[in-house]
Amino acid sequence: KSNRDAWCYNSSKDSLIKNIKKGIEFYNSEVDRFQKAYSLNPSIIAKDFINYDSTKFTWDRSQKETDLPKGKKYFYEEDSIRLANYRPFFKQVVYMNRSLNNCVYQLPQLFPTPSHKNLVICVKGVGDKDFSCLISNCIPDLQVLFNGQCFPLYWYEEAKTTFNKGGMDDLFASANDEPQYIQRDGITDWILQEVRNRYGRSKEITKEHIFYYVYGLLHSPQYRERFAADLKKSLPRIPIVEKLEDFLSFYKAGKKLADLHLNYETVPAYEDVHVVMEGKEEEFRGNLAADYKPIYHIKTDFAYYAVDKMKFPKKGQKDTIIYNQNIRIENIPAEAYEYVVNGKSAIEWIMERYQQTQDKKSLIKNNPNDWSIEHNQPRYILDLLLSVINVSVQTVEIVKGLPKLKV
Repeated sequence: KSNRDAWCYNSSKDSLIKNIKKGIEFYNSEVDRFQKAYSLNPSIIAKDFINYDSTKFTWDRSQKETDLPKGKKYFYEEDSIRLANYRPFFKQVVYMNRSLNNCVYQLPQLFPTPSHKNLVICVKGVGDKDFSCLISNCIPDLQVLFNGQCFPLYWYEEAKTTFNKGGMDDLFASANDEPQYIQRDGITDWILQEVRNRYGRSKEITKEHIFYYVYGLLHSPQYRERFAADLKKSLPRIPIVEKLEDFLSFYKAGKKLADLHLNYETVPAYEDVHVVMEGKEEEFRGNLAADYKPIYHIKTDFAYYAVDKMKFPKKGQKDTIIYNQNIRIENIPAEAYEYVVNGKSAIEWIMERYQQTQDKKSLIKNNPNDWSIEHNQPRYILDLLLSVINVSVQTVEIVKGLPKLKV
Protein backbone atom coordinates (compact mmCIF):
# COMPACT_ATOMS: atom_id res chain seq x y z
CA LYS A 1 0.00 0.00 0.00
CA SER A 2 1.97 2.98 -1.24
CA ASN A 3 -0.55 5.84 -0.74
CA ARG A 4 1.24 7.42 -3.72
CA ASP A 5 0.61 4.96 -6.55
CA ALA A 6 1.28 7.47 -9.33
CA TRP A 7 4.81 7.91 -7.96
CA CYS A 8 5.56 4.33 -6.87
CA TYR A 9 4.11 2.37 -9.83
CA ASN A 10 4.66 2.71 -13.56
CA SER A 11 4.71 0.67 -16.76
CA SER A 12 8.11 2.19 -17.48
CA LYS A 13 11.07 1.37 -15.26
CA ASP A 14 12.91 4.46 -16.52
CA SER A 15 9.95 6.71 -15.70
CA LEU A 16 9.53 5.13 -12.28
CA ILE A 17 13.17 5.72 -11.36
CA LYS A 18 12.96 9.31 -12.60
CA ASN A 19 9.79 9.97 -10.57
CA ILE A 20 11.20 8.40 -7.39
CA LYS A 21 14.45 10.34 -7.59
CA LYS A 22 12.53 13.55 -8.26
CA GLY A 23 10.27 12.97 -5.25
CA ILE A 24 13.19 12.12 -2.94
CA GLU A 25 15.15 15.16 -4.05
CA PHE A 26 12.21 17.46 -3.31
CA TYR A 27 11.46 15.81 0.04
CA ASN A 28 15.10 16.16 1.13
CA SER A 29 15.12 19.82 0.12
CA GLU A 30 12.05 20.33 2.32
CA VAL A 31 13.90 18.66 5.22
CA ASP A 32 16.74 21.15 4.81
CA ARG A 33 14.37 24.08 4.47
CA PHE A 34 12.43 23.07 7.59
CA GLN A 35 15.56 22.46 9.66
CA LYS A 36 16.82 25.94 8.81
CA ALA A 37 13.47 27.55 9.63
CA TYR A 38 13.14 25.54 12.87
CA SER A 39 16.55 26.72 14.07
CA LEU A 40 15.25 30.28 13.83
CA ASN A 41 11.76 29.54 15.17
CA PRO A 42 11.39 26.36 17.30
CA SER A 43 7.63 26.83 17.54
CA ILE A 44 7.13 26.18 13.83
CA ILE A 45 4.99 23.12 12.97
CA ALA A 46 6.14 20.90 10.09
CA LYS A 47 2.73 20.13 8.58
CA ASP A 48 1.95 23.86 8.43
CA PHE A 49 5.30 24.67 6.87
CA ILE A 50 5.89 22.18 4.07
CA ASN A 51 5.17 22.78 0.38
CA TYR A 52 2.18 20.68 -0.72
CA ASP A 53 2.75 21.06 -4.47
CA SER A 54 1.40 17.69 -5.65
CA THR A 55 3.53 17.77 -8.82
CA LYS A 56 6.66 17.59 -6.63
CA PHE A 57 5.72 15.06 -3.95
CA THR A 58 2.80 13.32 -2.24
CA TRP A 59 2.91 13.71 1.53
CA ASP A 60 1.86 10.93 3.86
CA ARG A 61 1.43 11.14 7.63
CA SER A 62 4.79 9.52 8.37
CA GLN A 63 6.64 12.24 6.44
CA LYS A 64 4.63 15.14 7.86
CA GLU A 65 4.54 14.03 11.48
CA THR A 66 7.69 11.95 11.96
CA ASP A 67 10.40 11.84 9.30
CA LEU A 68 10.62 15.47 8.22
CA PRO A 69 10.40 16.96 11.77
CA LYS A 70 13.21 14.61 12.84
CA GLY A 71 15.35 15.61 9.87
CA LYS A 72 15.33 12.13 8.34
CA LYS A 73 16.45 12.08 4.72
CA TYR A 74 15.67 9.50 2.05
CA PHE A 75 17.98 7.82 -0.43
CA TYR A 76 17.18 6.02 -3.67
CA GLU A 77 17.70 2.25 -3.36
CA GLU A 78 18.06 0.23 -6.54
CA ASP A 79 16.98 -3.03 -4.88
CA SER A 80 13.58 -1.48 -4.14
CA ILE A 81 12.70 -1.60 -7.85
CA ARG A 82 10.56 -4.72 -8.12
CA LEU A 83 7.96 -6.39 -10.34
CA ALA A 84 4.39 -6.18 -9.05
CA ASN A 85 0.87 -7.38 -9.78
CA TYR A 86 -0.92 -4.05 -9.57
CA ARG A 87 -4.30 -5.37 -10.73
CA PRO A 88 -5.37 -8.77 -12.13
CA PHE A 89 -3.21 -9.62 -15.17
CA PHE A 90 -1.64 -6.14 -15.09
CA LYS A 91 2.01 -6.02 -14.12
CA GLN A 92 3.80 -2.81 -13.20
CA VAL A 93 7.23 -1.85 -11.94
CA VAL A 94 7.04 -0.79 -8.29
CA TYR A 95 9.30 0.98 -5.81
CA MET A 96 8.75 -1.14 -2.69
CA ASN A 97 10.45 0.76 0.10
CA ARG A 98 9.39 1.52 3.67
CA SER A 99 10.31 5.21 3.30
CA LEU A 100 7.99 5.87 0.36
CA ASN A 101 5.30 3.24 0.97
CA ASN A 102 2.57 3.69 3.55
CA CYS A 103 2.69 -0.03 4.46
CA VAL A 104 4.69 -2.98 3.17
CA TYR A 105 2.98 -5.30 5.68
CA GLN A 106 4.57 -8.80 5.70
CA LEU A 107 5.76 -8.68 2.09
CA PRO A 108 9.47 -8.47 3.03
CA GLN A 109 9.03 -11.93 4.56
CA LEU A 110 7.38 -13.27 1.40
CA PHE A 111 9.60 -11.58 -1.22
CA PRO A 112 12.66 -10.38 0.71
CA THR A 113 14.81 -9.74 -2.39
CA PRO A 114 14.26 -9.85 -6.17
CA SER A 115 16.06 -13.19 -6.28
CA HIS A 116 13.85 -14.97 -3.74
CA LYS A 117 11.08 -16.94 -5.46
CA ASN A 118 7.67 -17.56 -3.98
CA LEU A 119 4.01 -18.20 -4.75
CA VAL A 120 1.18 -16.54 -2.85
CA ILE A 121 -2.55 -17.19 -3.00
CA CYS A 122 -4.22 -13.78 -2.79
CA VAL A 123 -7.79 -13.62 -1.52
CA LYS A 124 -10.07 -10.63 -1.25
CA GLY A 125 -10.32 -9.04 2.18
CA VAL A 126 -13.28 -8.83 4.51
CA GLY A 127 -16.11 -6.75 3.08
CA ASP A 128 -19.29 -6.84 1.03
CA LYS A 129 -17.69 -7.98 -2.23
CA ASP A 130 -18.01 -11.26 -4.08
CA PHE A 131 -15.18 -13.64 -3.28
CA SER A 132 -12.13 -13.77 -5.55
CA CYS A 133 -8.70 -15.34 -5.43
CA LEU A 134 -5.62 -15.10 -7.63
CA ILE A 135 -2.16 -16.61 -7.41
CA SER A 136 0.94 -14.44 -7.79
CA ASN A 137 4.71 -14.93 -8.02
CA CYS A 138 5.60 -11.27 -7.52
CA ILE A 139 4.71 -8.33 -5.23
CA PRO A 140 0.90 -7.98 -4.99
CA ASP A 141 -0.66 -4.57 -4.46
CA LEU A 142 -3.19 -4.35 -1.62
CA GLN A 143 -5.94 -3.81 -4.22
CA VAL A 144 -4.96 -6.49 -6.72
CA LEU A 145 -7.99 -8.00 -5.01
CA PHE A 146 -10.25 -5.92 -2.77
CA ASN A 147 -8.24 -5.23 0.43
CA GLY A 148 -6.44 -8.47 -0.32
CA GLN A 149 -4.50 -10.81 1.94
CA CYS A 150 -1.87 -13.29 0.81
CA PHE A 151 -1.07 -16.82 1.89
CA PRO A 152 2.37 -18.07 0.80
CA LEU A 153 3.88 -21.35 -0.20
CA TYR A 154 7.00 -20.16 1.64
CA TRP A 155 8.07 -17.34 3.90
CA TYR A 156 11.59 -16.19 4.63
CA GLU A 157 13.23 -15.51 7.97
CA GLU A 158 16.32 -13.34 8.09
CA ALA A 159 19.21 -15.26 9.62
CA LYS A 160 20.74 -13.46 12.58
CA THR A 161 24.54 -13.27 12.82
CA THR A 162 25.71 -14.87 16.07
CA PHE A 163 29.03 -14.71 17.87
CA ASN A 164 30.49 -17.10 20.43
CA LYS A 165 32.31 -15.98 23.54
CA GLY A 166 35.54 -15.61 21.65
CA GLY A 167 33.86 -13.65 18.92
CA MET A 168 35.14 -16.03 16.25
CA ASP A 169 31.87 -16.97 14.48
CA ASP A 170 31.41 -15.21 11.13
CA LEU A 171 34.98 -13.96 11.46
CA PHE A 172 34.98 -12.34 8.05
CA ALA A 173 31.45 -10.95 8.20
CA SER A 174 31.01 -7.21 7.91
CA ALA A 175 28.20 -4.73 8.31
CA ASN A 176 27.99 -4.51 4.52
CA ASP A 177 27.37 -8.22 3.94
CA GLU A 178 24.04 -9.09 2.35
CA PRO A 179 21.50 -10.55 4.81
CA GLN A 180 20.88 -14.27 4.56
CA TYR A 181 17.42 -15.81 4.67
CA ILE A 182 16.05 -19.14 5.84
CA GLN A 183 13.15 -20.54 3.83
CA ARG A 184 10.15 -21.65 5.91
CA ASP A 185 7.02 -23.51 4.79
CA GLY A 186 3.74 -21.62 4.61
CA ILE A 187 1.87 -24.93 4.84
CA THR A 188 2.13 -26.14 8.43
CA ASP A 189 3.33 -29.55 9.56
CA TRP A 190 0.04 -29.91 11.43
CA ILE A 191 -2.21 -29.66 8.39
CA LEU A 192 0.09 -31.95 6.40
CA GLN A 193 -0.23 -34.64 9.06
CA GLU A 194 -3.98 -34.03 9.38
CA VAL A 195 -4.54 -34.55 5.63
CA ARG A 196 -2.31 -37.62 5.53
CA ASN A 197 -4.17 -39.15 8.47
CA ARG A 198 -7.56 -38.51 6.85
CA TYR A 199 -6.63 -40.42 3.72
CA GLY A 200 -4.25 -42.98 5.22
CA ARG A 201 -1.42 -41.82 3.00
CA SER A 202 1.82 -41.02 4.79
CA LYS A 203 4.25 -39.70 2.19
CA GLU A 204 2.34 -39.49 -1.07
CA ILE A 205 0.68 -36.19 -0.09
CA THR A 206 3.03 -33.21 0.17
CA LYS A 207 2.69 -29.60 1.24
CA GLU A 208 2.52 -28.54 -2.40
CA HIS A 209 -0.45 -30.87 -2.87
CA ILE A 210 -2.22 -28.96 -0.09
CA PHE A 211 -1.24 -25.55 -1.49
CA TYR A 212 -2.72 -26.29 -4.92
CA TYR A 213 -5.69 -28.12 -3.36
CA VAL A 214 -6.54 -24.85 -1.61
CA TYR A 215 -6.29 -22.89 -4.87
CA GLY A 216 -8.55 -25.38 -6.64
CA LEU A 217 -11.06 -25.46 -3.79
CA LEU A 218 -11.29 -21.66 -3.63
CA HIS A 219 -12.47 -21.68 -7.27
CA SER A 220 -15.32 -24.11 -6.56
CA PRO A 221 -18.69 -22.46 -7.31
CA GLN A 222 -20.27 -24.70 -4.66
CA TYR A 223 -17.74 -23.56 -2.07
CA ARG A 224 -18.32 -19.89 -2.93
CA GLU A 225 -22.10 -20.29 -2.86
CA ARG A 226 -22.29 -22.36 0.31
CA PHE A 227 -20.03 -20.03 2.28
CA ALA A 228 -20.91 -16.75 0.54
CA ALA A 229 -22.08 -15.03 3.73
CA ASP A 230 -19.02 -16.17 5.70
CA LEU A 231 -16.62 -15.08 2.96
CA LYS A 232 -17.88 -11.51 3.30
CA LYS A 233 -17.28 -11.49 7.06
CA SER A 234 -14.07 -13.47 7.47
CA LEU A 235 -11.15 -15.02 5.65
CA PRO A 236 -11.77 -18.38 3.95
CA ARG A 237 -11.81 -21.52 6.04
CA ILE A 238 -10.62 -24.61 4.21
CA PRO A 239 -12.51 -27.89 4.62
CA ILE A 240 -10.95 -31.24 3.81
CA VAL A 241 -13.09 -33.15 1.34
CA GLU A 242 -14.29 -36.64 2.19
CA LYS A 243 -12.67 -38.68 -0.58
CA LEU A 244 -9.04 -38.90 -1.59
CA GLU A 245 -9.98 -38.87 -5.29
CA ASP A 246 -11.80 -35.55 -4.79
CA PHE A 247 -8.81 -34.14 -2.92
CA LEU A 248 -6.56 -35.10 -5.82
CA SER A 249 -9.03 -33.68 -8.34
CA PHE A 250 -9.03 -30.31 -6.55
CA TYR A 251 -5.23 -30.47 -6.37
CA LYS A 252 -4.85 -31.20 -10.09
CA ALA A 253 -7.34 -28.47 -11.01
CA GLY A 254 -5.60 -26.01 -8.68
CA LYS A 255 -2.24 -26.83 -10.28
CA LYS A 256 -3.65 -26.29 -13.78
CA LEU A 257 -5.29 -23.02 -12.74
CA ALA A 258 -2.07 -21.83 -11.10
CA ASP A 259 -0.05 -22.63 -14.22
CA LEU A 260 -2.55 -20.66 -16.33
CA HIS A 261 -2.76 -17.67 -13.99
CA LEU A 262 0.99 -17.45 -13.38
CA ASN A 263 2.10 -17.99 -16.97
CA TYR A 264 -0.76 -16.14 -18.63
CA GLU A 265 1.59 -14.09 -20.82
CA THR A 266 2.83 -17.18 -22.68
CA VAL A 267 -0.51 -18.95 -23.23
CA PRO A 268 -1.26 -19.19 -27.00
CA ALA A 269 -4.15 -17.22 -28.45
CA TYR A 270 -7.60 -18.82 -28.46
CA GLU A 271 -7.85 -20.67 -31.78
CA ASP A 272 -11.19 -19.32 -33.03
CA VAL A 273 -10.47 -15.65 -32.38
CA HIS A 274 -10.00 -13.53 -35.51
CA VAL A 275 -7.53 -10.64 -35.55
CA VAL A 276 -8.17 -8.16 -38.36
CA MET A 277 -5.29 -5.82 -39.17
CA GLU A 278 -6.06 -2.81 -41.34
CA GLY A 279 -3.65 -2.32 -44.21
CA LYS A 280 -3.00 -6.02 -44.43
CA GLU A 281 -4.46 -8.33 -47.05
CA GLU A 282 -4.73 -11.28 -44.67
CA GLU A 283 -7.07 -11.86 -41.78
CA PHE A 284 -5.17 -13.73 -39.10
CA ARG A 285 -6.90 -16.42 -37.09
CA GLY A 286 -5.64 -17.49 -33.70
CA ASN A 287 -2.12 -18.60 -32.73
CA LEU A 288 -0.89 -15.04 -32.50
CA ALA A 289 1.69 -15.57 -29.79
CA ALA A 290 4.85 -13.52 -30.24
CA ASP A 291 6.83 -16.48 -31.57
CA TYR A 292 4.37 -17.11 -34.41
CA LYS A 293 6.73 -15.99 -37.18
CA PRO A 294 4.38 -15.59 -40.20
CA ILE A 295 2.54 -12.64 -38.69
CA TYR A 296 5.37 -11.13 -36.67
CA HIS A 297 6.67 -9.17 -39.62
CA ILE A 298 6.18 -5.64 -38.28
CA LYS A 299 8.61 -6.35 -35.48
CA THR A 300 9.92 -2.82 -35.09
CA ASP A 301 6.64 -1.00 -35.73
CA PHE A 302 5.73 -0.09 -32.13
CA ALA A 303 3.31 2.61 -33.28
CA TYR A 304 1.21 0.09 -35.22
CA TYR A 305 0.57 -1.99 -32.07
CA ALA A 306 0.37 0.88 -29.56
CA VAL A 307 -2.85 1.26 -27.55
CA ASP A 308 -4.60 4.37 -26.36
CA LYS A 309 -7.80 2.82 -24.98
CA MET A 310 -9.44 -0.42 -26.10
CA LYS A 311 -13.22 -0.51 -26.42
CA PHE A 312 -16.21 -2.54 -27.57
CA PRO A 313 -17.96 -1.47 -30.83
CA LYS A 314 -21.11 -0.70 -28.85
CA LYS A 315 -22.61 -1.40 -25.45
CA GLY A 316 -23.36 -5.08 -24.98
CA GLN A 317 -21.36 -6.26 -27.99
CA LYS A 318 -18.45 -8.10 -26.43
CA ASP A 319 -17.61 -10.53 -29.20
CA THR A 320 -15.43 -7.81 -30.76
CA ILE A 321 -12.79 -5.52 -29.25
CA ILE A 322 -11.44 -2.50 -31.09
CA TYR A 323 -7.79 -2.69 -30.07
CA ASN A 324 -6.64 0.49 -31.82
CA GLN A 325 -7.18 2.28 -35.14
CA ASN A 326 -5.35 -0.54 -36.95
CA ILE A 327 -6.50 -3.71 -35.22
CA ARG A 328 -9.69 -5.32 -34.00
CA ILE A 329 -10.29 -8.72 -32.41
CA GLU A 330 -13.43 -10.60 -33.44
CA ASN A 331 -15.26 -13.82 -32.56
CA ILE A 332 -14.45 -13.68 -28.86
CA PRO A 333 -16.46 -16.47 -27.17
CA ALA A 334 -19.06 -15.40 -24.61
CA GLU A 335 -17.79 -17.92 -22.06
CA ALA A 336 -14.49 -16.04 -21.87
CA TYR A 337 -16.28 -13.29 -19.95
CA GLU A 338 -17.47 -15.80 -17.35
CA TYR A 339 -14.04 -15.75 -15.72
CA VAL A 340 -14.50 -12.92 -13.25
CA VAL A 341 -11.85 -11.87 -10.74
CA ASN A 342 -12.25 -8.96 -8.33
CA GLY A 343 -15.62 -8.00 -9.80
CA LYS A 344 -14.61 -7.84 -13.45
CA SER A 345 -13.79 -10.27 -16.25
CA ALA A 346 -10.09 -10.83 -16.84
CA ILE A 347 -10.54 -9.53 -20.40
CA GLU A 348 -12.06 -6.27 -19.17
CA TRP A 349 -9.19 -5.83 -16.69
CA ILE A 350 -6.85 -5.82 -19.68
CA MET A 351 -9.02 -3.32 -21.53
CA GLU A 352 -9.29 -1.03 -18.51
CA ARG A 353 -5.69 -1.08 -17.38
CA TYR A 354 -3.84 -1.04 -20.67
CA GLN A 355 -4.64 2.54 -21.57
CA GLN A 356 -2.62 5.73 -21.41
CA THR A 357 -3.32 7.78 -18.29
CA GLN A 358 -2.14 10.91 -16.51
CA ASP A 359 -2.60 11.38 -12.78
CA LYS A 360 -4.59 14.57 -12.15
CA LYS A 361 -2.65 15.66 -9.06
CA SER A 362 0.96 14.75 -9.82
CA LEU A 363 0.57 15.04 -13.63
CA ILE A 364 2.64 11.84 -13.88
CA LYS A 365 1.95 9.89 -17.07
CA ASN A 366 1.66 6.11 -17.19
CA ASN A 367 1.85 4.69 -20.69
CA PRO A 368 1.52 0.89 -20.98
CA ASN A 369 3.19 1.03 -24.39
CA ASP A 370 6.43 1.89 -22.55
CA TRP A 371 6.44 -1.67 -21.19
CA SER A 372 6.42 -2.98 -24.78
CA ILE A 373 9.25 -0.65 -25.74
CA GLU A 374 11.45 -1.38 -22.73
CA HIS A 375 10.98 -5.14 -23.21
CA ASN A 376 11.40 -4.88 -26.99
CA GLN A 377 8.05 -6.58 -27.60
CA PRO A 378 5.96 -4.39 -29.93
CA ARG A 379 3.04 -6.86 -29.81
CA TYR A 380 3.15 -7.42 -26.03
CA ILE A 381 -0.26 -5.89 -25.25
CA LEU A 382 -2.01 -7.45 -28.25
CA ASP A 383 -0.57 -10.88 -27.49
CA LEU A 384 -1.46 -10.41 -23.83
CA LEU A 385 -5.11 -9.74 -24.66
CA LEU A 386 -5.24 -12.77 -26.95
CA SER A 387 -3.60 -14.93 -24.28
CA VAL A 388 -5.98 -13.80 -21.55
CA ILE A 389 -8.97 -14.67 -23.74
CA ASN A 390 -7.66 -18.24 -23.87
CA VAL A 391 -6.75 -18.22 -20.16
CA SER A 392 -10.34 -17.19 -19.41
CA VAL A 393 -11.89 -19.93 -21.54
CA GLN A 394 -9.62 -22.59 -20.03
CA THR A 395 -10.28 -21.33 -16.49
CA VAL A 396 -14.04 -21.59 -17.00
CA GLU A 397 -13.62 -25.11 -18.39
CA ILE A 398 -11.47 -26.26 -15.44
CA VAL A 399 -13.85 -24.75 -12.89
CA LYS A 400 -16.84 -26.49 -14.50
CA GLY A 401 -14.97 -29.79 -14.17
CA LEU A 402 -14.36 -29.49 -10.41
CA PRO A 403 -15.86 -32.29 -8.30
CA LYS A 404 -18.90 -31.75 -6.12
CA LEU A 405 -18.02 -30.40 -2.70
CA LYS A 406 -18.46 -33.12 -0.08
CA VAL A 407 -16.97 -32.27 3.29
